[in-house]
Amino acid sequence: MLVRTVPCIFLFLFITMAQMAQEDKEKTTALKDLLSRIDLDELMKKDEPPLTFPKTLEEFEYEFNERGQLRHTKTGEAFIFNYREDLHRWNQKRYEALGEIITQYVYQRLEEECNLTREILPMDATEDEPKSFIYLSEDALSNRDKLLVLIQGSGVVRAGQWARRLIVNDDMDSGSQLPFIKRAMEEGYAVMVLNPNENYLEVEKQPAAAAAGAGTAGASASASASVAATVASSTAAPQQDASPEGPEEPAEKRERKEEREERGRKKRDFYEKYRNPQKERETEHIPIRDNSSPEEHTLYVWDNFVSRAAARSIFVVAHSYGGLSFVELMIQREAEVKNRVCAVAMTDSVHNVWHQEAGKSILEWLQERCCNWVSSSEPLDTLVESMLPDCPRVSAGTERHELTSWKSFHSIFKFFADALEAQESSDLQPSTTVTTRSANRIKHDEI
Repeated sequence: MLVRTVPCIFLFLFITMAQMAQEDKEKTTALKDLLSRIDLDELMKKDEPPLTFPKTLEEFEYEFNERGQLRHTKTGEAFIFNYREDLHRWNQKRYEALGEIITQYVYQRLEEECNLTREILPMDATEDEPKSFIYLSEDALSNRDKLLVLIQGSGVVRAGQWARRLIVNDDMDSGSQLPFIKRAMEEGYAVMVLNPNENYLEVEKQPAAAAAGAGTAGASASASASVAATVASSTAAPQQDASPEGPEEPAEKRERKEEREERGRKKRDFYEKYRNPQKERETEHIPIRDNSSPEEHTLYVWDNFVSRAAARSIFVVAHSYGGLSFVELMIQREAEVKNRVCAVAMTDSVHNVWHQEAGKSILEWLQERCCNWVSSSEPLDTLVESMLPDCPRVSAGTERHELTSWKSFHSIFKFFADALEAQESSDLQPSTTVTTRSANRIKHDEI
């Protein structure tokens, strides 16, 4: 009898262990499924402070000192991005809020220190439609001598800025266009400051759209609840209909099932708690007519302002994506640009004459009239080899992309002076003289 009992015991233990292993497998699968549905970034938003920030530099307790550096008014420290540990999104939103204040501050400096005026775009805009603007000096259209046109790169920067990061972390001179504008005016240039990234009006979604969004959110919430319920039910053993004639469920089995249900309920509550973190307001973009992209903006300003200017010689500084916009302008208005523009200084331009399909005549003009100061470890103005057959490339004396405009500041104005001198010398030559391409080329090795 004892011999028969031993195998039964072993069989019972084997079955019990197999059931426990199956239960553990089900628990692990359910937990993995739950974790896969929880976005850790979203989970972290649950404990964020409100996404409301000061509206002025004074409220932020920051100011620009006499050297143009942003400093805390009480501690004198530079701006600290990680103001709150482990809250990257909140810190980023705080930085963006400060950036918007700095944009307005730069506008104020353009108007008060440089006496520039805003010109609304489109020129025939109605009162209700989205608008952009550029900045013009008082003599922008009337100066018969020289005109300087500034085109920034892409991103969050607006009129008067090269790089917001430099304004916040370094100083106003390196990150803004103020030094270029002031020196240009001192040397007799008229000035136009383009605003190629002001392409749309951002507005909060209308009630109808918001309602539709709420419906979508409701459906998402229902789906999330369904997922949570699925997670909970997956942790419990499949329920079988009890037979009226069958024996009552053993107490031990019933307790295990109740424990599984309790664990499932806790997981469901956990999921519900974190599936609705702090939400940002929903917005939509309304494009600005004729200015919905940097390229479109540059073309519009050329047609309506630059081409109407009285200046005999036009000079352009184009940073990063601004270089691409200028090349696109050349493709669209080649004859006009060649006739009016004396020289172009690019700073780490991202244009590509092959992808943009610039013609041979454009390439030849760029080789003669343009110079691109690029990020490089080489000393300032050192010739840098290029794989593309367009404008010569020289070092900006820095490896930081956003610093290239500031580091090449003095070289750019010398380049313009040399280009103007070459143009004036060419104009003084007798009409019988044949001007060759090599004779007319600006000598970049003299920079």
